[in-house]
Amino acid sequence: MRLVIAECQVDYVGRLTAHLPMAKRLLLIKSDGSVSVHADDRAYKPLNWMSPPCWLTESPVPEGVEAQAYWVVTNKTGEELRITIASIDHDSVHELGVDPGLVKDGVEAHLQELLAEHVETLGPGHTLIRREYMTAIGPVDLLCRDSVGATVAVEIKRRGEIDGVEQLTRYLELLNRDPLLAPVSGVFAAQQIKPQARTLATDRGIRCVVLDYDALRGAESDEFRLF
Repeated sequence: MRLVIAECQVDYVGRLTAHLPMAKRLLLIKSDGSVSVHADDRAYKPLNWMSPPCWLTESPVPEGVEAQAYWVVTNKTGEELRITIASIDHDSVHELGVDPGLVKDGVEAHLQELLAEHVETLGPGHTLIRREYMTAIGPVDLLCRDSVGATVAVEIKRRGEIDGVEQLTRYLELLNRDPLLAPVSGVFAAQQIKPQARTLATDRGIRCVVLDYDALRGAESDEFRLF
């Protein structure tokens, strides 16, 4: 991971446009190629970012622009994150190694186990390839095939929020680079799914499934529904 603290201006050019005026910010360049821009006023959400697959080019400073460096981050659709750097206070590279991933709580772990045993809950004809399918950025909870044999990646949460959708999105971007698996669709499965998470998932073509824990355990329930 590369950490850069710099006085910078950031412009996102693509389907949407966004502008961050010159200010001191933290730039994170991760080994998966992602680039994110952070301020000092929030816990985790970046001000702007480019998800992989993307490529960072340290380009010549445009004519007429006073800057120390000019970065252009481009994704596979041609959208660009343009970072104009006036000055750099800190620039370092750190090798973090392979992360073991988030250890799920007891309910999430049990949900994964139960859903693997009853994978047809996701839809008729679904079959399990394997649990905890390892990728370079962490394990996918379940990797399955649907009724026509297409690959499906499933992320399981007790409470489905936006960060879970973002996590699944990163997995899908990586899995879809593998010609043996692609095309890979996504399912976001949780006991509760926040409206904002559902909206984001729908926008990204990810199907949402609401899980009834008691029904999966075999308990009688009149409220077992999938959406």
